[in-house]
Amino acid sequence: MRAARTLAERYRVTSGRRFRLGDVDPEDVSGIRSRRQAEQALRRGVERLAELQEKLYADDRWALLLIFQALDAAGKDSTIEHVMSGVNPQGCQVFSFKAPSSEELDHDFLWRCSKALPERGRIGIFNRSYYEEVLVVRVHPQLLQHQRLPRATAGEALWKERFDDIRNFERHLARSGVAVRKFYLHMSKKQQKKRFLKRLEQPEKNWKFSTQDVEERGYWRDYMHAYEDAIRQTASEDAPWYVVPADNKWYTRIVVADAVVDALESLDLRFPKLDAAKRRELAKARQLLLQE
Repeated sequence: MRAARTLAERYRVTSGRRFRLGDVDPEDVSGIRSRRQAEQALRRGVERLAELQEKLYADDRWALLLIFQALDAAGKDSTIEHVMSGVNPQGCQVFSFKAPSSEELDHDFLWRCSKALPERGRIGIFNRSYYEEVLVVRVHPQLLQHQRLPRATAGEALWKERFDDIRNFERHLARSGVAVRKFYLHMSKKQQKKRFLKRLEQPEKNWKFSTQDVEERGYWRDYMHAYEDAIRQTASEDAPWYVVPADNKWYTRIVVADAVVDALESLDLRFPKLDAAKRRELAKARQLLLQE
């Protein structure tokens, strides 16, 4: 993974003060000369991730939460599938958050994600998350009517308060042993059109397409503003964003894999040390087996 080790760091955002979404090229494939090289790097990354997952489980002090946000067709599903292909399914949980249910709307906007957080020793993956509340809902503020908030305003004060809540929530998670890493798969409008057309032209992909997907393209600038502001307002050392170029899926995958490996390595994971009593117990078990 050494060839790709510097890739994730290029796209890591820990302070939003100077961040501009326009500074990240969705077509960027820096440092990778061929698709074959990318596949080799991904394979090494997946193998290393599997090793670290075992340590994460044995160490039992940390959980890792990976949040994926993107516009439709950016490749969230396939990225999760490829990057996590080598992990033990028993130690990994994936939750996809769609339009909130009536029960979820009767709670605060963090509730449905809070109850899906990973346990210590496990990796949790959110395919979309509470960030939808400062993205889709901000672009379509009429959705706030369904939330029956005490205040019926969607002014800037509301978004500021939600950013405050998110920052505090993620700080709480970090202090409680949940390492948070957030990924925005940054796709160009041109590439989205290309992928939508492919879905329409291939019968086996028709089910993934909705006319609403095309309608949402009319809000492209609004979404870009919402994403940029969300990243600027919530990027931190404890919960960094990775703004990953997504026009080339093979490149997206190795950047994400590198970031996940780096996150796990930063936790200083260790296999538990055995005390004298446990070592004697194991020695006795070994002796019994040899005597059979």
